[in-house]
Amino acid sequence: MLLLDHKVIVITGASSGIGALLAKETVKQGATTIITGRNEERLQKIASQLGEKGRYYVMDVNHAARIQEVFEQILHKYGRIDIVVNNAGYGQFANIEELSLEQYEHMMDTNYMGVVRCTKAVLPLMEAAGSGHIINIASLAGMIGSAKSTSYSATKHAVLGFTNSLRMELRGRNIPVAVSAVNPGPIRTPFFQIADPGGTYVNNIDWLMMEPEYVVKKIIKLMHTRKAELNLPHLAGIGLKLYGLCPRWIDSFAGKWMNKK
Repeated sequence: MLLLDHKVIVITGASSGIGALLAKETVKQGATTIITGRNEERLQKIASQLGEKGRYYVMDVNHAARIQEVFEQILHKYGRIDIVVNNAGYGQFANIEELSLEQYEHMMDTNYMGVVRCTKAVLPLMEAAGSGHIINIASLAGMIGSAKSTSYSATKHAVLGFTNSLRMELRGRNIPVAVSAVNPGPIRTPFFQIADPGGTYVNNIDWLMMEPEYVVKKIIKLMHTRKAELNLPHLAGIGLKLYGLCPRWIDSFAGKWMNKK
């Protein structure tokens, strides 16, 4: 039996990168996978590779009414939503003086409020069904800050705070919905076309970048285990524990090494 047989999965921000690859792999594992994003042409291309188990909806996570409409349409067509992967988001690596307030606001609106909007739309549906799994793609950047990440790190820190608080809230109310955070380090995807258009960061940490196939494999396993948190790569978990114990020492000792942007 396939790992995700008969599961109905929704993935936001799935027109490229991790979202697109995750959609392809979940279909291979037996799931019915619905992808969403803003670019219809890209969505059509990805959906055509998913076969009869794939479908797409044009949806901007900044628009609450459209999100509600799409989730209701999915529920009507498939009868339930088993897993939602809140993957939509982007980054811009720049000094604080180089980003406008509008750029800060838009990134927070997409990366954080997009997760909130999608979660609020799907949670009542999962609660009514008596099961569900919400997976929020955060980042190691939300756990350890670095230079030129004041905007991006803040958005992912917010996603983590929301995810951890929601998990505790649902547990306290005995709502049978699992909530997971995925915190990856740098992945070799088109994300850096916007985040690092000059290629400085990518060149500096090329040896450290994870392949998207590795990350997707771990996320699919998470769909089965429903663990609260997944930190990638594995060694990052050790580093995070050290940072939690002595953050200021790590800042002074490893700050220069971490600041590769």
